[in-house]
Amino acid sequence: MNDLMQFWPEWIQPSAGLPTVQWAVLLALAAATGHLLQRRLGLPKVLGYSVVGALAGFTGFTTTQWPLNGIGLFMVELGLSVLLFEAGGRLTLRWFRHNPMLLVQSLTEAALTYAAVYWVLQLLNVDPTLHAPLALLAMATSPAVLMRVAVDVRASGPVTDRAITLAALNTLYVLALGGVMARFLGGPASSITEAFVPVMLLLSLSVLFGAVLSLALRATLRFMSPTSENTSVALLALVAACTTVAANYGGSAPLTALLAGILLKTLHPRPWSWPRQFGTASSILTILMFVLVSMAAAQADWSLLALNVIAAIVLARTLAKTLAIGLGGVGSGASLRQAFWTACAMWPISAVALLLVSQFVQFAPALGTQVVAIALPLILFMEVLGALMTTAALQRCGEASWPTLPQRPASGEQA
Repeated sequence: MNDLMQFWPEWIQPSAGLPTVQWAVLLALAAATGHLLQRRLGLPKVLGYSVVGALAGFTGFTTTQWPLNGIGLFMVELGLSVLLFEAGGRLTLRWFRHNPMLLVQSLTEAALTYAAVYWVLQLLNVDPTLHAPLALLAMATSPAVLMRVAVDVRASGPVTDRAITLAALNTLYVLALGGVMARFLGGPASSITEAFVPVMLLLSLSVLFGAVLSLALRATLRFMSPTSENTSVALLALVAACTTVAANYGGSAPLTALLAGILLKTLHPRPWSWPRQFGTASSILTILMFVLVSMAAAQADWSLLALNVIAAIVLARTLAKTLAIGLGGVGSGASLRQAFWTACAMWPISAVALLLVSQFVQFAPALGTQVVAIALPLILFMEVLGALMTTAALQRCGEASWPTLPQRPASGEQA
């Protein structure tokens, strides 16, 4: 990269420079790879985005380095905020009133996963200071990967809806607890009062700006057509502006977007076609987000000890989620078969976990360095393998279309 940077000014003088060319080529490769994987192998497009980003991170193709900061971190937060807003728009609060066991199932899944991973890390004699951050990280499930896979394989049904709902609630817990935990570990509070200050600040600001965003979007949708491209621009601009201001004042940008989607769904119960409203701009943000996440995760220092810990975390996490969703499914209207495939669909870990690790690095640098050694390989592994597992789960439960591979054209004689 250094040689190319020195050679570039002698060859041509563009207005933006070599990084712009690098990112343009990288996004083109990611989009093309995702398209080919879906068309030729029937795999979700997000898998292609992640693979291209990981290769770019391993080879040093781009100028983005870990830890993410500046425009790179902003793009990850913005892409995740847009997807979490869509996920929040799927949640109906009345659903929990009619089916409270769904909320019990969500809390059981989150608590049991945290406890199981925490216990496994103790058995492996991992540094005690890493137990809580890694257990919280393993608790996270990526609704972004789930929704993109569901779109790519055209999945719909009770397992798909339940998995996305549980992932969105799971993300709500992780985002609320993660920022607070990072601040506590970076500077332990001396009193109970000081312990509650960052908690209340994070949650209250996120709720406040989420409410402002939902009201602004509701007002926009009242006089603008949902199918207009101008509406897409207005919605994206409002999401970007409000989440950025919320993060600047101590809130959480992704949490603000998720809460805004939930509140807007409550104010407007009728369904909205979010992907069509956000348009092509949302697709570009999604591709860029997955590329950045896998690229950053690929820059970790891989070691055999870390891989052993990762394998144990994955096993404990899988068993805990399967058991919790199975037990919590009693009385929630889901059969044991549906509960099993729901648990399998909740494998992916992606951008939410990466932002959580970034917060640990920011507020507790010494601890964050140790967390990164295990967390980044885990994120990359579970983003790629999680997309495959989610695809298989949605297909096996009968809610997704099986891939139709292209057939070779018949010869004239055979025809």
